[in-house]
Amino acid sequence: MLLAIDAGNTNVVFALIAPDRTIRARWRIATDPRRTGDEYAVWINQLLQLEGLGMKDVTAVIVSTVVPRAMHNLDTLARKYFGVEPLIAGKPPVEWHINVDVPMPQTLGADRALNAIAAHDAYEGDLIVIDFGTATTFDYIDYTGAYKGGIIAPGINLSLDALVNNAAKLPRIAIESPHNNDSVIGRTTEDQMLIGVFWGYVAMMEGLVMRMRKEIGRPATVLATGGLAILFDQKTDLFDAIVPDLTLTGLALLYERSGKSA
Repeated sequence: MLLAIDAGNTNVVFALIAPDRTIRARWRIATDPRRTGDEYAVWINQLLQLEGLGMKDVTAVIVSTVVPRAMHNLDTLARKYFGVEPLIAGKPPVEWHINVDVPMPQTLGADRALNAIAAHDAYEGDLIVIDFGTATTFDYIDYTGAYKGGIIAPGINLSLDALVNNAAKLPRIAIESPHNNDSVIGRTTEDQMLIGVFWGYVAMMEGLVMRMRKEIGRPATVLATGGLAILFDQKTDLFDAIVPDLTLTGLALLYERSGKSA
């Protein structure tokens, strides 16, 4: 099976993917460029055993990363413990195979390119992909599958951290749906913070997507991915679909299109 590794700024996600693209198991660990290949191996070996599998069940490895310093240790993991040369998303022989139609295509994050690949494979027409990660990104993929650009905004947790860390008397709260139904007038400090962060974020998303649709000039399907997508979906009709494993699906597709077989 294929081990797909998506190394983001906050977490590294490992997914074991069968040849039919079924995700057999997925695990995540905090991103730490200092974590060695040996440490990764001990951790993932234990998790594989819990699934009734072993290291020998991994026959190929593909890696996507937006944290270059993490790559060396993931490379060591693949070579030393799985006995395979890892494929690196976006680099030969696994180029994107899509038109990255922006002035500096080499600066496009691997996760965003993979989202574009997976979104266009599953949906027709113009697409807007919203990915909730450390940053929240809005990406436009046109009806031909070309990546045309997008928006990068601070992730909601980053926004909340900035607020709490720079205001001495404000408490740390969890991101959740506001307690007072749809009211935007909070009665306590915690409620007021939650309303500001949550509804402020919803308003930001709705406003940006409205402006993107106007600029695109054609109907565009809005897809959401990332952990907070479901939470926001409860309070807005902005999303046409929630696609939790978009980036991992993109890795599997990229692997297949590179002529490989797990």
